[in-house]
Amino acid sequence: MANYDLLLRNGFIVLPDEVKQADIAVIDGKIVRIGPKIPGNGQKEIDAAGKYVFPGMIDIHVHFNEPGREDWEGFETGSKMIAAGGGTVFFDMPLNGIPSTVTKEALLQKAEIATQKSVTDFGLWGGLVPGNLADLKDLAESGVIGFKAFLSDSGNPEFERADDFTLLNGMKEIAAFEKILALHSESAAITDWLKQQKEQQGALSADDYLETRPVLAEAEAVERAITYAKLTGCALHFVHISSEAAIQKIEAAKQEGVDVTVETCPHYLLFTHDDLDEKGAVAKCAPPLRQQEEQEKLIQLFIEGKFDMIASDHSPCPYALKDPAVHSLFEAWGGISGGQFTLLSAIELAKKHDIPLTNVAKWTAENPAKRFGLSGKGSIAEGKDADFAVVALDETFTVSEENFFAKHKQSLYTGHTFPCKISMTLSNGEVIYEEGHFKERKGKWLVPQESAFMNPRQNFHSISKSRHEI
Repeated sequence: MANYDLLLRNGFIVLPDEVKQADIAVIDGKIVRIGPKIPGNGQKEIDAAGKYVFPGMIDIHVHFNEPGREDWEGFETGSKMIAAGGGTVFFDMPLNGIPSTVTKEALLQKAEIATQKSVTDFGLWGGLVPGNLADLKDLAESGVIGFKAFLSDSGNPEFERADDFTLLNGMKEIAAFEKILALHSESAAITDWLKQQKEQQGALSADDYLETRPVLAEAEAVERAITYAKLTGCALHFVHISSEAAIQKIEAAKQEGVDVTVETCPHYLLFTHDDLDEKGAVAKCAPPLRQQEEQEKLIQLFIEGKFDMIASDHSPCPYALKDPAVHSLFEAWGGISGGQFTLLSAIELAKKHDIPLTNVAKWTAENPAKRFGLSGKGSIAEGKDADFAVVALDETFTVSEENFFAKHKQSLYTGHTFPCKISMTLSNGEVIYEEGHFKERKGKWLVPQESAFMNPRQNFHSISKSRHEI
């Protein structure tokens, strides 16, 4: 008789504070033992010799657009793409489905669809928009991971940006529910005014697009949101931050004790405005890819641990919405398709800049789990869920249409070669992805427990200084 359901042997295990070669034993989807050469046998045994075992990636920022726009992505293709990238959990944003997730009914409808189609576990964001203040309590009590609002145009008429009164009233309510508000922070007044001027001039180049969404617009919106958070006591999470100026304001708020976290995205760290200029709308996003000088600042901030987590902001669409023969760059849908590449990107940056692999695990799994109350997820430790990404650091992975599992294959990442490869992904001890193949599985809807972030400096703003050979 087997002693364990699963024995994962001989891998280099990326633990919260160190990397060591060990075995992992699993029973009923939970880690029950970690150690060298665990005696006994497993019903299933996997030899991970020479490979690195990371906690399953938690991507807190994706747009799968279902119901209503499944032709853009959908939970089946989207979750498989996440699994192929070493992910075991994603949080779906509320805006691009029809209906948007701004009522309890819409939330439950989306949860039912995702439960039937997703191969990974998942969380769901609710939305804060003008007119839905009365719906926030029901959304909170029904299990949203948090709320999302836009301070500039979302690009979707079904999900309006939050004006200042909506923002203040919503933040007051969200604080009362002890939830988190995620913000797309660009100043609508600045971006709309600059865009109007460019359109009147007929100036529609890549350089013109960048100039309509300057660093100043991001920094102003961040500062305003922090001011409102101080007034209302609302916990904040800033999504896809792309500038040093915004991070400086967030860092100052953290020092003052404001309950705030911040993410960036791989595309801001691996690509620049030159890629928009060269490749066109496939590289269009908001905030935009920055000039190389600003990117270098972001990478240094990433190395220093000023970002709490990294997320994909996977925002796909049918190619027709980006086709230059149909749409100008200003009219084209703005969003990067790349949810499969977050963990690979973080490891590439770690290898290039001598960042400890333990930090990669914090940014991609531990910190998201702590911030959003997923107590069983986020790290490899006894008692935790057996969620793993098995990664070969001695192999490469070049992105192509054949090995990118999103519904639409056009991506900024096409042709990019990562210095590592996802070999296998396991969720709750089950292999859900291996070498291009998937196991059909129904993921679980994850409802948050208490966040571990209430004392941010104590809980996880101390990035490990240990080193491990990579």
